[in-house]
Amino acid sequence: MERSRAASIESIETAQPSLQAGLRRADRMRKLRAFGLVAPLLAFLLLTFVAPILDMLRRSIVDTDLSEVWPHVTQATRIWTDRSKLPSPAVFDALAADLAGSYRNQTLATAARRLNYALDNGRSLVFGTARKLPATSGDWTSTLKQIDPRWGELKTWAAIDQASGPLTSYFLLAALDLNKTANGSIVGVAAERAIYIDVLRRTFIVSFAVTILCLILGFPVAYLLATQPPRRANLLMILVLLPFWTSLLVRTAAWIVLLQEHGLVNDALIWLGVIDHPLRLIYNRIGVLVAMTHILLPFQILPLYSVMKGIKPAYMRAATSLGASPTEAFVRVYLPMTLPGIGAGALLVFILALGYYITPALIGGAADQMISYFIAFYTSDTINWGMASALGTVLLVATLTLYWVYNRLVGVTNVKLG
Repeated sequence: MERSRAASIESIETAQPSLQAGLRRADRMRKLRAFGLVAPLLAFLLLTFVAPILDMLRRSIVDTDLSEVWPHVTQATRIWTDRSKLPSPAVFDALAADLAGSYRNQTLATAARRLNYALDNGRSLVFGTARKLPATSGDWTSTLKQIDPRWGELKTWAAIDQASGPLTSYFLLAALDLNKTANGSIVGVAAERAIYIDVLRRTFIVSFAVTILCLILGFPVAYLLATQPPRRANLLMILVLLPFWTSLLVRTAAWIVLLQEHGLVNDALIWLGVIDHPLRLIYNRIGVLVAMTHILLPFQILPLYSVMKGIKPAYMRAATSLGASPTEAFVRVYLPMTLPGIGAGALLVFILALGYYITPALIGGAADQMISYFIAFYTSDTINWGMASALGTVLLVATLTLYWVYNRLVGVTNVKLG
């Protein structure tokens, strides 16, 4: 008996390592199968979401346009140590050689476009000098200054130095209304050229206002949907989802018809005697807020509805049975339980509003354009990918910072039932 028991124990101890190895192998296979299921989605996100963001971040700090067409002068400026004085004659010689070479190779437009970002009339400076450049000169410093005196100014050479690449801070600084002087110090741009901070502030103000309006209008609608019988709630839900069946451009154009001077809204207000003459409801902030609120309202209603649908009516009845008034029960019991839906919907609406382009561009005036308008302008009109990427990077950082603050203050994990 003792021998058979010892043999059994020995066989179990011998089989235990192999059993553990089998379990580990089965666990690895399970994880591999799970990864194989999510791998297509992961690859899709990497290609369509992560890769474009990384490329945008790269373009905001990479600047190789000038160095590709003017390799000699961009290399020579690296030995320019005393930024309070003009570069040495060797740098002027390199500039003359690059000017002649790029003019001959028909690549001068690239250099002219890049310098035009940082210099007023930089394009005319480059092309005018290249046309008048002689074949030879004993003193290129004097020759270039005679062709155009701006070659003797420190700000011209500071612009060339900043554009020499391969990395640059010019675009990010410009997106924050800052500039780097010839001696390397960072200063604010002139007041008449400082626009991007105001645009970023305007973008956040409009997005915040739209979020508040969607919350005010969406909360009672979501509450109505959550408290109705299923048959009636489904019918009302169709009305909420109906705007998704219509193109964004069509919905925006419809608001132009409704809000124009002789549109339905003004005609109705005049007919009711509320106003005596048409109000200006379009091409201003009012039109932008109305149209964006209408378009983004479902994104606030749906998260709220999903949370409210899970709140049992017994909680409110229990609160009232314990002596709370209906208002007190709503504020102290029902409202705190809806905070996850409020937070999710508000965050979704706010982030979507930050990137809106079509609605403000069509309905808003010149003083109501948001940062997406300028990103599209630099992308399609001026082909300034560096500036467009820098503005996108600033918007991304500001959005992530705001999300971090939101998560710290009113995140779902911080919600407490009152």
